[in-house]
Amino acid sequence: MPMEKGIKDFTAYLAAERRLSRQTIETYVRDCRSFVSSCKSEGLDYAAVSPHHIIQYLIDRQLKGASQRTIAKTLSSMRSFFRFLQLEKVREDDPTELLDMPKLVRSIPEVLSEEDVDRFLNSIPLNHPVGLRDRAMFEMIYSCGLRISEAATVRLSQVFLAEGIVRITGKGSKERIVPLGELSIHWIRQYLSTGRIFFEKRDIPCEKLFLSQRGSGLSRKSIWKRFKLLSQGAGIEAKVHTLRHSFATHLLQGGADLRAVQELLGHADIGTTQIYTHLDKEHLKAYHAQFHPRG
Repeated sequence: MPMEKGIKDFTAYLAAERRLSRQTIETYVRDCRSFVSSCKSEGLDYAAVSPHHIIQYLIDRQLKGASQRTIAKTLSSMRSFFRFLQLEKVREDDPTELLDMPKLVRSIPEVLSEEDVDRFLNSIPLNHPVGLRDRAMFEMIYSCGLRISEAATVRLSQVFLAEGIVRITGKGSKERIVPLGELSIHWIRQYLSTGRIFFEKRDIPCEKLFLSQRGSGLSRKSIWKRFKLLSQGAGIEAKVHTLRHSFATHLLQGGADLRAVQELLGHADIGTTQIYTHLDKEHLKAYHAQFHPRG
């Protein structure tokens, strides 16, 4: 099988057979295409790839600054790719089978204080429809703990303001119902009544909730850029995903049940949610250090 055809067929397999999300497919294909390019430069075809070649490739990636998490994701992508080649009878064996995943140390994510979240949201200028859109969007991301991709893809038909809920399509096309806070409902109403019409284009109808000035749905990159610009204006160092981390942490600090937070975040494994309990302990340590006489 020609190497480029292998990538093309793998892409179709991930979509049709594995039914993975577009974002996940893009990640898998990007990782595998990079490895295939490396193989071609060494004159290797699929049949000649050995575990040694894969290990060397991953070491090279690490030497170029790739994190352990990135290396683990790359190896996961390559495992899927070589298993696909086995299914297609391109190879009899899987050269990734005996390779161990790097051990990951789960780091505690950064969060904003409630005061910093308020400062960021209140700093968004409201004298233009762009500001109304941004206020509604970031209020919703924080109120619902959304991933940036979820905010970018939410549709008008998924928002139920009267009921105070939004239906979110998360990773793996899994749906979940998340309550909207009162402030989030308020700003979405404001945006829908006086702001969204500014972005709408008659010749480009779009069902996405948050629109760009071209009339299409805001991309993940555009949301990231808006957050960066606005957070700098508010004097806050953070990423969009920090709002999601802050959402979870503030819920737990307020006494929310871990299982409920897992459902709201859309985590498949409660172990992923438990990282926020460690964060809460760090929060308590900070209070202890600040206020205890022996701190």
